Amino acid sequence: MNETQIQNYNEQIQALESQITGDMFADMEIRDKIHNLKMERDGVKPTDSSIDCVGCGS
Repeated sequence: MNETQIQNYNEQIQALESQITGDMFADMEIRDKIHNLKMERDGVKPTDSSIDCVGCGS
C-alpha cells in the first residue's frame, strides 16, 4: 500500500470519527466502519476478501 492510499484511509477514518456522538448505540455503525477501514489500512485482512476477520468476528 502506498502513502496516498494510507492517507486516503486516514482521511476517511477522520471524517467518520468526527461523526461520533458519544451515544454507544447510535455510534455502533460508524465505529464498525472505522474498525474495518483500520483493518484494511493496516493489512489485518485483505480488502477484497469475502471473509471478514476471523479473530475478532467482525
